[in-house]
Amino acid sequence: MDREAGEITGEIDWMSRVFDSLSLPALILKPNRVVLSANKSFYKTFDTSKEEIIGQTCHEFFYQSEDPCPYETCPLTKVLAEKEGQTILRRVKIPGKKEKWEDRIFSPILDDAGEVRYIIEKIRDVTHVKRLERELSGIKVFLEKFVQSSISAIIAADRHGKILMMNPAAEELTGYTFREARKKITVRDLYPPGQAKEVMKKLRDESYGGKGKLPCSHTTLKSAQGEDIPAELTAAIIYEGDTEVATMGIFNDLREKLAQEAKMKEVLMRAARAEKMASLGQLAAGVAHEINNPLTGILLYAGLLLEDLGDGDPKYPDLRCILEDANQCRNIVKDLLAYSRQTSANKETLRLNDLVEQSLGLIRDQSLFINIKVIKELEDEIMLVKVDRNQLNQVIINLVINAVDAMERKGTLILRTYSDKRKRKAVGKNMAAGFVYLEVADTGCGITEDNLPRIFDPFFTTKDPGKGTGLGLSTAYGIVQENGGVIWVKETGQAGTTFILELPLYQAAGEAHEL
Repeated sequence: MDREAGEITGEIDWMSRVFDSLSLPALILKPNRVVLSANKSFYKTFDTSKEEIIGQTCHEFFYQSEDPCPYETCPLTKVLAEKEGQTILRRVKIPGKKEKWEDRIFSPILDDAGEVRYIIEKIRDVTHVKRLERELSGIKVFLEKFVQSSISAIIAADRHGKILMMNPAAEELTGYTFREARKKITVRDLYPPGQAKEVMKKLRDESYGGKGKLPCSHTTLKSAQGEDIPAELTAAIIYEGDTEVATMGIFNDLREKLAQEAKMKEVLMRAARAEKMASLGQLAAGVAHEINNPLTGILLYAGLLLEDLGDGDPKYPDLRCILEDANQCRNIVKDLLAYSRQTSANKETLRLNDLVEQSLGLIRDQSLFINIKVIKELEDEIMLVKVDRNQLNQVIINLVINAVDAMERKGTLILRTYSDKRKRKAVGKNMAAGFVYLEVADTGCGITEDNLPRIFDPFFTTKDPGKGTGLGLSTAYGIVQENGGVIWVKETGQAGTTFILELPLYQAAGEAHEL
């Protein structure tokens, strides 16, 4: 018996040492919640002693309460009922100190009959883990808000192209909702054929920005409506170790930027053209005046000689040729003077529609329109402009003649007028009440891309030698500008060309003159 008792005592002592060596603070509780024992780690962690805890209930020690913890917050009752281990995460508030988080693990010790004899309660401080979780959760929330509120479109996809994430900007840009995109398409469908493969090739090429990175580059997105959207792309591959698991792309819509660049390019082109035309205008004026004097003499003396000679004189045809060529030179001088705007403008208030009708009636050779279908889409409202009547007639006639020549005198000519009273801007010293427009559209061969930037340049013409001086459109440009307006090509191509003439809408309707 002494030997058996010694073995039992040794076994108990050994188990006690194991319990005492646990790194986590631990208690042994009786089923009635009374503390039977505590290990060294517990005494150290909670700064207590055997005398202060042994014999007390756990709720008396931890919460200074005579009443047990409620069933739903204390797993010990469940341990007794189910005879299985339970765990609970608790937030511990200590007055004057930072809160703590504890993970409490309850493990039953069963007797030979299978009943719960004791319960071991281990306490693990997880405050640091919870703080990290909170920080990570905060970062996650912040990143989610950042992505969702970004004005750039952000799209992520797995290695098979399945879309994992789209922010609202991406939904707006592509025309797909996130739910639609996940069900209907892969990320490859957002690019024109073959372009997604090209992007991945660049991402895997270290020479573009490093492995897995693609710095800012231009691409094209395909919207749900089939529209090609020019975009700026920055992309990256997401790795787990060395394995590619996903890709992410950040897209910025370039449509507005490209439109602004095109507009700025047009403004700069107009400014350069105006400067060039001003310089050439001064030159043209000087040349015209210098040529005019000897030309007048040639016409005068050739005319006198022609009067003295009869039709049968062999010199008569030669003199006729001299007069015809001299008259052609006089017309060129006249165009040069018009181009340099050496004539003063006589502005009056006119109806735009009446100005169009009058200009058509002033075209001497009406046979030009034999095979031309003329369509007039003139707005019914009274649209008044304050311009030089003769100058604007010259501009409209020039546009019409050019359209007829472009169609080789066979096709459809459309003259369209309308207004935009919402568009207001400063014109000279005044604020225009709006703008009126005249469109001259033909079904001719169109203007080539190379020639388009040069059509308003002086002496530039695509007509055969002797059929044009190249001053028509440049003169029209200067006249329209002098009258406060703008002229430009709205569209051109194989289906034809449309010129737009824009003029300020005149405000004082009572000053209108009948044509």
